Amino acid sequence: MLIEGFPAQVAGTNCFVVAPGPGEQCVIIDPGYGVSGQLDEILTDNRLHPVAVLLTHGHLDHTFSVLPVCQARDVPAYIHPGDRPALADPWTGLGLPFGAPLFGVQNLTFAEPDDVRALDDHGRLDIAGLSLTVRHAPGHTAGSVVLTLDAADEDVLFAGDVLFAGSIGRTDLPGGSMAAMTESLRTVLLPMPDAVVVCPGHGPRTTIGRERATNPFLRELT
Repeated sequence: MLIEGFPAQVAGTNCFVVAPGPGEQCVIIDPGYGVSGQLDEILTDNRLHPVAVLLTHGHLDHTFSVLPVCQARDVPAYIHPGDRPALADPWTGLGLPFGAPLFGVQNLTFAEPDDVRALDDHGRLDIAGLSLTVRHAPGHTAGSVVLTLDAADEDVLFAGDVLFAGSIGRTDLPGGSMAAMTESLRTVLLPMPDAVVVCPGHGPRTTIGRERATNPFLRELT
């Protein structure tokens, strides 16, 4: 299994490239601001062929490059319906006036890719030779999801901004809810086995077991 992750130029948002191995089809998860150069390098070095972009939620630091990545390779984008409006209007989800500068850049425009598909709760996504399970995990945003990759040697969780090493995603932006986040942690994440490797939207990788034992937001629920 090939999992390559790197931080975007803004907010340190982790973009992941996932494939069964070099020379195979792949998916791209959360292409944020300024990822094109590193992304192209990973795809070229590993001879990978993207077939889809998967979005854990609709915040701009995770979706900024979704349109150019999808259009350049003629691939679909997958997002939960609860966050789909953010593809064309990222300002509302950030609590900003429509058209306000973002990342210090003026006059930005956004649009959906030509092909946008839904990530539904408990859905199974068999794509690029990978098998992923989708779980709706609202709290950070209304349409946040986590994606579990069933691999031969270990299970991997792409957690977006639901769970970080030692913390969780903020819940104070429009569409966020601490009550919903607590329920997502309790019902979606806590039942997962300790050995599951967590690839978060920001920061280093961790495991469910480590977070269960040390993350204050999970410890108070156990």
